[in-house]
Amino acid sequence: MTRYYFIAASKKFLTEEEPLEEILKERRRNYGENNKDIDFWLLIKPLFLKSSEFKEIYEKIPKPQAAVISTDKKFIIFLKLRCEFVAFGEFELPNSEISNPLAVEE
Repeated sequence: MTRYYFIAASKKFLTEEEPLEEILKERRRNYGENNKDIDFWLLIKPLFLKSSEFKEIYEKIPKPQAAVISTDKKFIIFLKLRCEFVAFGEFELPNSEISNPLAVEE
């Protein structure tokens, strides 16, 4: 089983109002220097938010939504503290409703 952690907010908030791009770019650079596999992703219109487990979060966040998802809980908690006005959650796979944690709406 794999546990995923995430923060979610409107796309505008995560991609325009917060310096998230800079944080993710720095983390990618650090992972590259340390030969570490990427374990975080920025998703625009993530499908996992549509699951019944996250219905309340999905309905509260203005559309289109975005999320940063990772298997690294400490990183997601850091982002939650850094960005403040975001939803936080976690889920485990395999899951009856979520087959692909990285799936997005087209």
